[in-house]
This record gives sequence, C-alpha cells and structure tokens, in this order.
Amino acid sequence: EVQLVESGGGLVQPGGSLRLSCAASGNTYNWPCMGWFRQAPGKEREGVATIHSGTGSTSYADSVKGRFTISQDNAKKTVYLIMNSLKPEETAMYYCAIGPGFVASGVCRLDGRFFINWGHGTQVTVSS
Repeated sequence: EVQLVESGGGLVQPGGSLRLSCAASGNTYNWPCMGWFRQAPGKEREGVATIHSGTGSTSYADSVKGRFTISQDNAKKTVYLIMNSLKPEETAMYYCAIGPGFVASGVCRLDGRFFINWGHGTQVTVSS
C-alpha cells in the first residue's frame, strides 16, 4: 500500500511563500500522477496542481498559475509545491495524492476522482 506524508505547512503572512513536500513510500503501482489538492472549511475540495512522473508535464488551477510551482524528485518519490504570493483565501488543508489520474496528452487532469491514495494533509494558514 502507498503511504503519502505531507510536510511544510504552517502560518504565513499574505504575500508570503511556503514549500510543501510529499514523500511517497510503498508500492506506487507505477501510477504516473501525483497532485496537490486543498480544502477549506465549508468548501469543496479543489485541485491545485498535478505532475506526470513520466512526462514531467504539469497542470495548475487557474487561480494559482504563475504563483505556484509543482515539481518532483522521482528518485526520492517526492513531490513539492512551491507557493508564492499567498492569499488569505488560500488558507486550507493541503493534501497530496497519487493515482493513475485522468491523463490527456501526457498531462494529469485536476480531477481528484482519479487519484487513489491520499495523505493526511498539511495545514496552510495565510493570515497577518
């Protein structure tokens, strides 16, 4: 079974930056897609970013394009999310996930239904 462990969350001021990490262990079944999702209290889960381990292609939610960057270290089975210019409305629990994904043209779609294993999440709070 796959285990995902997120780290790097915390309290940051508006406009600040954080780097989240997600380390995978166990049998990943060569699933190509890893992604970051977030859920704020009272809101639905939303996709933030995905990366395809084979192609390296990425996809981002429109709201984070140009500010967030997802990257991977395949040797370490670790995915990172660098978040810049954070906004208060981005306060949420951030989850890492892995799975076969919904792949189109080598890109994993931002659709959580196609991710199988999830981490427990890391809290990101953006507040002054």
